[in-house]
Amino acid sequence: MNSLKDILNQNLDITSGLILKLISIIDLTSLNNTDNEKDILAIVNKANSGFNNTFPAAVCVFSNFGEYAKKITSLNINVAVVSTCFPSGQTIQKAKFSEIEYINETKVDEVDIVINRGQFLSSNFEFISNEISEIKKRIPQKHLKVILETGELKTEANIRKASQLAIQAGADFIKTSTGKINIGSTPEAVYYMCDEILKHYKSTGHKIGLKPAGGIRNLEDALVIYKIVNSVLGKDWLNSNLLRIGASSLYDNLIIEYTTRFN
Repeated sequence: MNSLKDILNQNLDITSGLILKLISIIDLTSLNNTDNEKDILAIVNKANSGFNNTFPAAVCVFSNFGEYAKKITSLNINVAVVSTCFPSGQTIQKAKFSEIEYINETKVDEVDIVINRGQFLSSNFEFISNEISEIKKRIPQKHLKVILETGELKTEANIRKASQLAIQAGADFIKTSTGKINIGSTPEAVYYMCDEILKHYKSTGHKIGLKPAGGIRNLEDALVIYKIVNSVLGKDWLNSNLLRIGASSLYDNLIIEYTTRFN
């Protein structure tokens, strides 16, 4: 496998098709403390409008807006909700399971949960694994994205261990960050997570998705992710079934890049 330094030094031909592909893998996100139905309507309308007949993969909102978002979102765009006391992951476990069971009764497509980093950093790995597994059992038909919050895990060993736990416990995607701390997605975290996904695929034949999120705002940020995923995992992962980027401003900035370069 190429080193991260070598991957980041690769030159990419920036085409109109590449920018549209990046738009198509975005989870267009609104996770503000002040969100209300007016804000959700605005982000869903933006997603539904698309750009150049290209649409984001999903809209991602707080779980209390999930049903509303699903009612007004176009059929070709998924609705994802954050859950389990996002962004801290710190609450009573029964409360987490109750929320998940409620979400399972709704028509939302995907659920993003966050691990309890306190338990992880206390090396209580069985707790982390069991919690993810119990959550997945409660939403068997919905895609589960597990947020590691890599900026708080800090080390390569921790990021790799958390990736392994999430994958083995039933995650459909592993996700870097909540976007709510200073250190969001980093090239290093994405690289380690891709490598763990690759190892799992080589041993099982099962493809796990990746969702970088947190601080991904412009074309250059998105291209870093594209390069790493393409180099480590290959072209099979370069689609919305296996790669998402959680972002809000990135969507608008990619449209500006496209218009500036190709119109």
